[in-house]
Amino acid sequence: MQRILSTQLPAHVGATVRIAGWVHRRRLLKSVAFLIVRDAAGLAQVVATDPAARAAVEELTEETVVEVTATVVANPAAPTGVELIHPTVRPLGPPAAAPPFDLYRPALTATLPTQLDHAPVALRHPLRSAALRVSAAAVAGFRATLDARHFVEIHTPKVVASSTESGANVFALDWFGRPAYLAQSPQFYKQLMVGVFERVYEVGPVFRAEPHDTARHLAQYTSLDAELGFVGDHTDVMVVLRDTLAGMLATVADRAGAALATLGVTVPPVPARIPAVRFTEALAIAGAPADEPDLAPAHERALGEWARREHGSEFVFVTGYPMAKRPFYTHPDPARPAYSNGFDLLFGGLELVTGGQRLHRYDDYLAALAARGEPVEPVAGYVDAFRHGMPPHGGFAIGLERFVARLVGAANVREVTAFPRDLHRLTP
Repeated sequence: MQRILSTQLPAHVGATVRIAGWVHRRRLLKSVAFLIVRDAAGLAQVVATDPAARAAVEELTEETVVEVTATVVANPAAPTGVELIHPTVRPLGPPAAAPPFDLYRPALTATLPTQLDHAPVALRHPLRSAALRVSAAAVAGFRATLDARHFVEIHTPKVVASSTESGANVFALDWFGRPAYLAQSPQFYKQLMVGVFERVYEVGPVFRAEPHDTARHLAQYTSLDAELGFVGDHTDVMVVLRDTLAGMLATVADRAGAALATLGVTVPPVPARIPAVRFTEALAIAGAPADEPDLAPAHERALGEWARREHGSEFVFVTGYPMAKRPFYTHPDPARPAYSNGFDLLFGGLELVTGGQRLHRYDDYLAALAARGEPVEPVAGYVDAFRHGMPPHGGFAIGLERFVARLVGAANVREVTAFPRDLHRLTP
């Protein structure tokens, strides 16, 4: 008899079926025992009235893996509207040790550090697993949207010979006796691959050795990167980013609807044209001093409130950041060379995406590095490629965990990360 999932039970009323999963909860009454079995799809209620079956249920511990063969009957009060009667219950392993918290409760009452210490068990809770389903659907939407626009998925090295952003926040390692680093981003490689495919994207881990201990930072996170050639300027990149976000959220709604319902989340609409403000204007809106070189979290929150109030949008672009706050490969604004053809996208008052137009001429790279007093040698292999013809191009990077945390209303990115790595955590 083929195993079926809990959500398939309503289609089998009157039939004898086989399910399998974890003991989620037991309720032992004098003459009957209720066994709730959890599988990847949801919950199934098993009713045991036979003394032998009831005794078998009584012996089980929560989280023990079991197989149940029983008859499906309708019961509107049970999960999925049906329940299983006349069961034969067979453990598929030894009795499980009790978890350090109750997984059957509507919410985990353990502190976040305790949950993270016991992540393999905590992630079984419907709220935690639902967030990961949202994450998976978001990645599927990212890929599908860009595939439909003729982007090619690439896979670039995560061990590199030089840093991408700066030398101050990289993880160094020994590479057969030579110094090497964990990649801060696929930035250099995705630009070079524009010279091959014109439009590329990557989903992969990036590593930042920044000693942050905040609710929005991780030392390893998943970056959704895209780069496209033959752009006029950064606004062409912003259009692609807008469509990508819309595709991601549509896929989340379509593929993770049950997870969203579990979390009580409604997907926000993406405006046909996301509102945009220049950096200097953004400072004024946020009430920040005019000489601020960057936006602080409080400024981002103020801009998020402004976008919601003035435009009814959870999203807002901030464009034209000072060149001093952007990497050396950023293209300056031809009309205002001190400012960049770069942007950030805020989602609900939180920076979600950084992107912009890149330099594409070899001589401009030499000049940009010289202006910052940085040598060419460490990035010579990257810069040299621009001697061989590269189109005007640009791209963006979305932090997956930050995106999901903001979407589902999590207070901490660690709540939506299976096994987070940060300043303090290297296990499990």
